[in-house]
Amino acid sequence: MAQGDFWSDQERANRTIQALKGLKAQRTPIDQFQQGLHDLVELLQLTDSDDRASLDHLAKDTASLEELLGRLEVQRLLGGEVDAKHAILSVHSGAGGTESCDWTQMLFRMYRRWAEERGFGTEVIDLTPGEEAGVKSATLIVKGPYAYGYLQSEEGVHRLVRISPFDANKRRHTSFASVDVVPESDEDAPIEIKESDLRIDVYRSSGKGGQSVNTTDSAVRITHLLTGIVVQCQDERSQMQNKAKAMHVLKARLADLERRKREEAAAKDYQSKQKIEWGSQIRSYVLHPYNMVKDHRTEHETGNSQAVLDGKLDPFMAAYLKWKTGQSNK
Repeated sequence: MAQGDFWSDQERANRTIQALKGLKAQRTPIDQFQQGLHDLVELLQLTDSDDRASLDHLAKDTASLEELLGRLEVQRLLGGEVDAKHAILSVHSGAGGTESCDWTQMLFRMYRRWAEERGFGTEVIDLTPGEEAGVKSATLIVKGPYAYGYLQSEEGVHRLVRISPFDANKRRHTSFASVDVVPESDEDAPIEIKESDLRIDVYRSSGKGGQSVNTTDSAVRITHLLTGIVVQCQDERSQMQNKAKAMHVLKARLADLERRKREEAAAKDYQSKQKIEWGSQIRSYVLHPYNMVKDHRTEHETGNSQAVLDGKLDPFMAAYLKWKTGQSNK
């Protein structure tokens, strides 16, 4: 970065800056832990065993250090080939009609809140509203160190149980939505996409409107004929910009498919994705008759469902990473 021509190549410069951010995200908490441990040892040597106030202070410092150590343990588990990359996250409504669309919107908000609390950047590239309420599907790019490493825990079917706000009789309803997460591919990744393998459709955007957005066929949907992968983008004002973003997402999905094929166990999982309905969920969110969020893979659960829906997902992500490591070691 100190070289005089560093900014002459904007894309290379951005990649370098992202790499630096990733390294700092790894190194900074280690340095903080080492400094904290050093300070704690020195303070312990100077503390009188009869000094209750100083002992209480030591206990608080020790608890803080233990919490940091826990975060370092989670960081240690993020050593996968693509864990450090940005993430492309998509949510899709499943069985449940309007209820499901509303649930999909709640999940989309949850992930945006999680990203915001971590200081990660987000970019919505597609959002298809439901017919009556909520969202049918939405795609979000989450940009931050190890975004994919953390968000990989969210891939699968999510189940919601609650009293329906759309039911005049106030009956309990069950809704489903699926989450798909892939790592963002590098611009120079060796993924070849032939024009003959694509079907490109254009349509009128269903966004909030604005100059030329809802009056022209600016939205783009691309189908990769060989794999059946479909991506779409309608966030930008021009068809060309939407096509470029959609191709970016398609490239990431194809790169992820190739990576999964190289990993036999993950490839089998990819080919056997379950339906978005009862019995296939990875996590349940129960808001009635009691409050509980439970991950069915790790058995991690909490009674504070509102905090989870507000983006407090780190305990579930940490439990997943530990569970995943345990599965791979069997």
